[in-house]
Amino acid sequence: MELSQKKCVPCEGGVPPMKPAEALKMQQHVKDWALLTINGIHNLEKRFKFKDFAEAMKFINKVAVLAEKEGHHPDITINWNKVTLQLSTHAIKGLSENDFIMAAKIDKL
Repeated sequence: MELSQKKCVPCEGGVPPMKPAEALKMQQHVKDWALLTINGIHNLEKRFKFKDFAEAMKFINKVAVLAEKEGHHPDITINWNKVTLQLSTHAIKGLSENDFIMAAKIDKL
């Protein structure tokens, strides 16, 4: 099943984060997202550029609606017409399938 068709499942912790080799394999489904390690925690990151602040905010609002629906929320940074999204599963301090599902769904917005 395509990642964008899946649903995020609640993660309360207690499971290990995705191993780097598995994350690299999953990244093939969301190629425009970078795999980064920030403070020892693996993340997915993507930067978006818009014509102006208003367009960037429209996009962020769409992401917010999706995040609420999926119960999985990205870290969002906005600088006028640029938006950076970072995904990780905070409860396990690393990546889970949910992060890749959200990345695929965000790419469909």
